[in-house]
Amino acid sequence: MFRWKRLAAAAIAVTTMVGLTSCAADSGGGASGGSSETLTLGAIQTLSTFAAADSYWANESPYMQAVYDSVLRAEPDGTITEGLASEWTYNEDNTVLTLKIRDGVTFSDGSTLDADAVAQNLIRFRDGNSPDTNKMADLADAVATDASTVTVTLKQANPTFLFYLTQNAGLVEAPSAFESADIQTVPVGSGPYELDASKTVIGTSYAFTKRDGYWDEDSVHYDNLNINVYSDSTALVNAIKGGQVNAANTVDNNDLKEIEASGFTVNAFELNWTGLLLLDRDGTIAPALKDVRVRQAINYAFDKESLLTAIGQGYGTPTTQIFPTSSEGYDESLDDDYPYDPEKAKELLAEAGYPDGFELNMPSSSLVGSSTFTLIQQQLSEVGITVTYTDAGNNFIADVLAPKYAATWLTLQQDPDWALINFELSPNAIFNPFKNADPELETLIEAVRTADESGYAAAVQAVNAYTVENAWFAPWYRQQSSFVTDANTKVETQTGNAYPYLWNITPA
Repeated sequence: MFRWKRLAAAAIAVTTMVGLTSCAADSGGGASGGSSETLTLGAIQTLSTFAAADSYWANESPYMQAVYDSVLRAEPDGTITEGLASEWTYNEDNTVLTLKIRDGVTFSDGSTLDADAVAQNLIRFRDGNSPDTNKMADLADAVATDASTVTVTLKQANPTFLFYLTQNAGLVEAPSAFESADIQTVPVGSGPYELDASKTVIGTSYAFTKRDGYWDEDSVHYDNLNINVYSDSTALVNAIKGGQVNAANTVDNNDLKEIEASGFTVNAFELNWTGLLLLDRDGTIAPALKDVRVRQAINYAFDKESLLTAIGQGYGTPTTQIFPTSSEGYDESLDDDYPYDPEKAKELLAEAGYPDGFELNMPSSSLVGSSTFTLIQQQLSEVGITVTYTDAGNNFIADVLAPKYAATWLTLQQDPDWALINFELSPNAIFNPFKNADPELETLIEAVRTADESGYAAAVQAVNAYTVENAWFAPWYRQQSSFVTDANTKVETQTGNAYPYLWNITPA
């Protein structure tokens, strides 16, 4: 399965996840004082780097949260809450953010975390090598005006900026480590744990020990944390069944029944949407797609329920929209807009001047199950659209973004509103490779950026409604993701992230 994760300017590739199995889990039995002995997590994604300015998030978030704090935190439902900043306020036009940094926080090397350290980290992330530097694209400057106050100046209002401060863009690393030769492998942060280098094998297993005197001790539920990396989903499932981990995020929903049978609980959440991206909306290489009726016909041509069963094993929810249910822009009624109706699809194609259909070339890849591409071909052929494929192999994503194809199947993450808009909808969005620029949609997007709290929901809903009505995409369903826990462990999954946040994984 392709799910877009990493962006690196012009160099874009499908990520290969590597690692080896190691270490048995020790559930620890639940010691007094709110802390159990050891939590062992299973992961498919190994850590890219411990350098905060170069860091990744999503599946790599537990490694970073072990050793670093973020400026702000997000509750499981996405609500922004205190982190290193105990207070935050915007000016009237949301272009100047004032952060109050809590006192008494120290880094693992004993140095003090103050406003200047926070300001330096924000600038370093903006100018760093993380694939997520776009999160700080609107950052003009960050200055410590005193020991506990940071003034952040933005180039323009950014509705998602606070959310970014809960992720890797908000991680704070000790300035003393900035010039260290070991910055990629030896973290110096203020987080709840320190890396135990003597028990860590980089790329294979990571061992962390609880820090004494951590400022938010109530959020630390284990004395020791292990993260074991597995080479593939089979190795991970075997580790789960063998009791080698307490919790893990799974890769393949086909494994869930087997995992449940071994005594684990499946904690389900929906992070991604799956379907077709109808990218060539101006008809540059596929003239038919310029007509909205053709794009709407494609939506009517798909039997979402059968696709969910055949491809998603029934784990998910049919949908017509790319905005997640957690978004204020989500509108449940929109999911009724394109019921499976091949006859309606044929009528729309005829009205658009394609009574005999048309040909559409799309990419395929042997890295994805062939049944996905076969079902697309079959269902579109029933309304007269002939699909041909070019095997793009490992260049699948790169070729889509080149752009070489007018449309493609893909699975994409449902990001928070402004991030999603700038990822898939705006003229410069990465997944708008033809740079489609509709004046009406641009006006709606600008309304989201400048909306106050009272008008924000309506503004986002208008953008969502536009994309559904104008069939910029042909979504099939929101795909279930799963985080599994043993009998000694419970979890609250995290809205908008592939891996739960560490403080929400607790003893049962």
